[in-house]
Amino acid sequence: MKMTPLDIRQKRFEVNLRGYSKKEVEAFLELTAGEFEEVVRENISLKEELKRTQARLEQHLEREKALQETMVTAQRISEDVKAQAKKEAEVVIAEAELQADKIVAGANNRLVEVIKELNELKRQKVQFESHLEALVDSHKKLLDSWKTQPGADIAYLVNKK
Repeated sequence: MKMTPLDIRQKRFEVNLRGYSKKEVEAFLELTAGEFEEVVRENISLKEELKRTQARLEQHLEREKALQETMVTAQRISEDVKAQAKKEAEVVIAEAELQADKIVAGANNRLVEVIKELNELKRQKVQFESHLEALVDSHKKLLDSWKTQPGADIAYLVNKK
């Protein structure tokens, strides 16, 4: 039977000639002592369990704090990595634009050279055609002169040697 504080307060002992019944008082005290010992043991057990629970709670709180710090650090590192990557990307883009400008400038220079070469070839073609026409005309005149003057072709060949 579990004893309550009310049981203790309401307990009445028989009064004998010499006071309360010694046997009844001793039985009650034994019962009270047993119940009290059980309460003390349970109290000690609960205090130990509370200490273990508080220790586990403390560990969990420390882990939570460490995880939060880790997350903050990871976020900072992530932001730093993003910023560095952005800077590197800007450098790569700038270098690519510079290289593209150089390529375009080189292509423009080559285009100017090709146009100059083409114009020179056109000029040489016109000059060649002009010389060729002049040569053809002079040979035609020579042929015409041979046709009009008999024996002129032989005289031309003799003089040429």
